[in-house]
Amino acid sequence: MIMPKPAKSKKVIEKIIIIKKDLSPEEREELLRILKARFEKNMNLHKNLEWSNVLAILEGKIKELWSLNEMERTGGEPDVIGHDKRTGEYIFYDCSAESPEGRRNVCYDSEGQEVREKKGVYPAGNAIDIATAMGIELLTEEQYRELQKLGKFDLKTSSWVKTPTEIRKLGGAIFCDRRYDHVFVYHNSAPSFYGVRGFRGVLRV
Repeated sequence: MIMPKPAKSKKVIEKIIIIKKDLSPEEREELLRILKARFEKNMNLHKNLEWSNVLAILEGKIKELWSLNEMERTGGEPDVIGHDKRTGEYIFYDCSAESPEGRRNVCYDSEGQEVREKKGVYPAGNAIDIATAMGIELLTEEQYRELQKLGKFDLKTSSWVKTPTEIRKLGGAIFCDRRYDHVFVYHNSAPSFYGVRGFRGVLRV
């Protein structure tokens, strides 16, 4: 008598991968070296600020250093653009000339990404979830305009920015760029994604 094979279990075993948000001593040293060199090269971004003061804050911020390294790793070239005297925090923006190359081809958020994937089209992720995983936030339109006062960014690319709730509820999302020496704000459907559009983030340390 041939016994029937046991039915396969339908139980799904989920693997939880815990990412240690810390850098090795060597990685921290290299990151601080890069940030210091960039800080000293771009004093127009942070007039009247001293690197020694920034360093004193950074050295005790394990998670924030990890986030800055993620910004660096994905092409954001983070740099200090201000100091909040009320909280004592230093404010880092992605200051790469073009939208960070390692964060392009992304939809605006997870809902937008799901719409695409249901149609068999697979973006590289979505800006909101990637930013959250990195421990940063998308620039708002106001912050993006503030950045553009300090230099000329996104001359060939564009960047998703934090979208007001009322716009997102209607299916849209906004992005910005600089063309003809002016900063423009546009709209797209949240599922949209392009090879020349990423997002810029902000981190307060």
